[in-house]
Amino acid sequence: MSFTNQLMSRINERYGTLSKGQKLLAAYITDHYDQAVFLTAAKLGETVGVSESTVVRFAMHLGYKGYPQFQKALAELVQGKLHSVQRMEDIYGRITQSEILETVLQSDAKRIQNTLKDIDEQAFNLAVETILDAKQIYVIGLRSCAALAEFLSFYLNMMVGGVTLLHTSSSSEIFEQMLQIGQGDVMIGISFPRYSVRVLKAMEFANNRNAKVITLTDSVHSPMNLYSSCNLIAQSDMSAIVNSLVAPLSVINALLMAVCMKRQNTVFQNLELLEQVWGEYQFYGNDEIDYIDDSIQIRYSGME
Repeated sequence: MSFTNQLMSRINERYGTLSKGQKLLAAYITDHYDQAVFLTAAKLGETVGVSESTVVRFAMHLGYKGYPQFQKALAELVQGKLHSVQRMEDIYGRITQSEILETVLQSDAKRIQNTLKDIDEQAFNLAVETILDAKQIYVIGLRSCAALAEFLSFYLNMMVGGVTLLHTSSSSEIFEQMLQIGQGDVMIGISFPRYSVRVLKAMEFANNRNAKVITLTDSVHSPMNLYSSCNLIAQSDMSAIVNSLVAPLSVINALLMAVCMKRQNTVFQNLELLEQVWGEYQFYGNDEIDYIDDSIQIRYSGME
């Protein structure tokens, strides 16, 4: 493992043993490492709202001899991010524009095949049953995973109801939205590298409140599995700036289909009710086009 990857791995592996102040530092560094690299220990502490000594202890808790060595790891982390651009150029720079579509789609197809081969079917079935038995479902995914979380929560809410999609720009907002989570509820956390400490903290909170936790992540070694009892693994790695999330989306599609098949009557009733609502309020709010009506004519201002 490179020194660049070691910093984030150490944060993820030791997150459960960090103090409250150290967890604030972990969250800030995960999201703003490119800014933290230029800060002294005192300035970093001031920015996060902890003491300079907490910053130094945090660095040493991660296994570094002191803050200077920790700051060096930060610098290499930033450099590693820049190298991802070079890796993309190395891999895709040798192919022509016309080959990009085929190359990327074939790569995504391979990831789906590998995911199908490696995924734990028992964990998948457990996830389905856990969702069906839940009183309330909370879904969280940040940054690039936000789209996956929104897609999953939209269809789950249509199928079984009682779904809360956690929207957040800070850790405190997460806890405000999941304040009532408890036994009988389910948290579904979605996170891929770079892993989100805010998602991890939400899952820790759910676990401490005796809610069941399901994760969708990229590896059995992912820190997202720390507080989860049901781990769904999907490949997402890509040697480029943009991670491929096609395989995770396929797992979500399979999860939704399995839930739908288990609750066919409820789902069909919900869909029929939605059709009635859409029909009743079509004049006011329908924004879907099902067909082209040749009789529709466009009138321009000032013309008849």
